[in-house]
Amino acid sequence: MASSLSTKPFLGALSTDEPSRFGSLRHSDLRSALLHISTSRQSRPRTLQIKAVGSTYGNYFRVTTFGESHGGGVGCVIDGCPPRIPLSEADLQVDLDRRRPGQSRITTPRKETDTAHIYSGVAEGFTTGSPIMIKVPNTDQRGKDYSEMSMAYRPSHADATYDFKYGTRSVEGGGRSSARETIGRVAAGAVAKKILKAYSGTEILAYVSQAHKVVLPEDLVDHETLTLDQVESNIARCPDPEYAEKMIAAIDAVRVRGDSVGGVVTCIVRNLPRGLGSPVFDKLEAELAKAALSLPATKGFEFGSGFAGTFLTGSEHNDEFYMDEHGRVRTRTNRSGGIQGGISNGEIINMRIAFKPTSTISRKQNTVTRDKKETELIARGRHDPCVVPRAVPMVEASVALVLMDQLLAQYAQCQLFPINTDFQEPLQLPKLQQTSGTTF
Repeated sequence: MASSLSTKPFLGALSTDEPSRFGSLRHSDLRSALLHISTSRQSRPRTLQIKAVGSTYGNYFRVTTFGESHGGGVGCVIDGCPPRIPLSEADLQVDLDRRRPGQSRITTPRKETDTAHIYSGVAEGFTTGSPIMIKVPNTDQRGKDYSEMSMAYRPSHADATYDFKYGTRSVEGGGRSSARETIGRVAAGAVAKKILKAYSGTEILAYVSQAHKVVLPEDLVDHETLTLDQVESNIARCPDPEYAEKMIAAIDAVRVRGDSVGGVVTCIVRNLPRGLGSPVFDKLEAELAKAALSLPATKGFEFGSGFAGTFLTGSEHNDEFYMDEHGRVRTRTNRSGGIQGGISNGEIINMRIAFKPTSTISRKQNTVTRDKKETELIARGRHDPCVVPRAVPMVEASVALVLMDQLLAQYAQCQLFPINTDFQEPLQLPKLQQTSGTTF
């Protein structure tokens, strides 16, 4: 679809009548412009270390994603993965296939196989403890679809703010703001989910609970028995067939008009060990919120009773404790969402993440060009009319990265010496399996 732009292209270069501010600088000018730190003879020299900005998550299970939507490929580097974990590319591909584009009519028609390749950190089918590099090549780029966006900002997109921050941007596909960046998270999340499942039987499941104005009633999904097969039984990824059809119809209605809608993804965590998370700044819900809200198109996060809990009194909201048949302290209700005081309490963790409508739509919108002229834009390209069905594996992966990092932190701090058995539980160890002479 052609653009209605009538202004001249402005691709981010300096204007022809403006002399270069950099070409005439002498070496001495550049040197004086740099930050200079002087130290006296009495003081010790200081070493400044700059941490990579924005692309790394985790302290013990550290994941860095790389790549852009229309570059050579995308992927991740995982540092801190425990050794001797059986791992293959097939383990990653299951979730990457759930995330990939072109899987149904209500997702972007871009065709990518999203085939993962492991380049390091795995030998003879087992992790070595060294950094794991995973890369997925891009094979279906159409840079010409972004010719209009090179001149004008898409409303509500990161186009403008990337220019405001960096003074330049990758036009094709939105660069790092593209949801293709999440391939690295999903690949790393697959590793984390495998370890969590083997170590403590932890399961992470997400599903679509709202698409536009179609809201799935909470009592229709049993979080104790929910299965992946139920989630994957339809293209909406809603475990209730009746509401799934309503969601698909709602997405179809805007898709044919070149518009988009948002929705909500609900995520649950079962069998998570108690004690994960830290007080004050590093509360478990705060870490989960950070990971979830770092996903593209997110606009809200709540867990447990969420905002609805504000309508209750304390006596209505409190989760009363009791002793179960196994002698464990449990709660009769779970309005706390499995987290109290920023620490997991052993109950099911449940959270909801809101996603806005996709900002790139093929309907005429008013905007501004990069050279600051008002204009109209009709965006081209291949984009999801609703991001929530494909966001399901992205949410699961983000949650898994948080929990894997927190599990290692808990093991390091609170399981190093014998535990206080009056109050603490040991972190559940996996059943040992013999595989080629290696235990796991």
